Amino acid sequence: MDNPTVTLRDELGKSLNCYIEQSLEHDDSEYALLLPIDTPVEIFAWSDESGEEEPILVDDQEELDTIFPTAYAVLQEQNLVLKRTAVTLTVEGELPDFDEEDVILNDNGADDGYGEEEELEELQLLANFYHKEQEYSVYTPLDPLFILARLDEEGQPTLLSAEEIEELEPVLSAMEDKFFDTLD
Repeated sequence: MDNPTVTLRDELGKSLNCYIEQSLEHDDSEYALLLPIDTPVEIFAWSDESGEEEPILVDDQEELDTIFPTAYAVLQEQNLVLKRTAVTLTVEGELPDFDEEDVILNDNGADDGYGEEEELEELQLLANFYHKEQEYSVYTPLDPLFILARLDEEGQPTLLSAEEIEELEPVLSAMEDKFFDTLD
């Protein structure tokens, strides 16, 4: 890719290398739509409390700390390197071929704030593993993960707060439309 790259840092000091996919100025600030260079992944625990096995996103940092070494080792067997990066976990390396049988739909009970369900997220299975009799799975989203950031005077990105993102919602829609128009 010929897109410029930047390193995004979070409040914990973790970093994430990203391509700048799109940028625009709004109210004397420059914003960028970033795409991680490495592949984003999510780890799910499997629960059957409701009588049906359901994936539950692992977002508790203590649980991630506990299972990370096992997930790392399992992914290493596929020549993938699991990384604790800003915003999301990522893997470096070539992903296995896409297989329809390894895709799940996940909604995590999300709605759009208006009582409507958001689109289901399609995820591709990368690996399964067990830790203390609990089953876990590592998935990668099939859709790209875009991150909106503000660029400072030196061109370094800063994550936006939820309030800033909400305020920029109309600008985001225009930015996404412009980005996807350039792909066509």
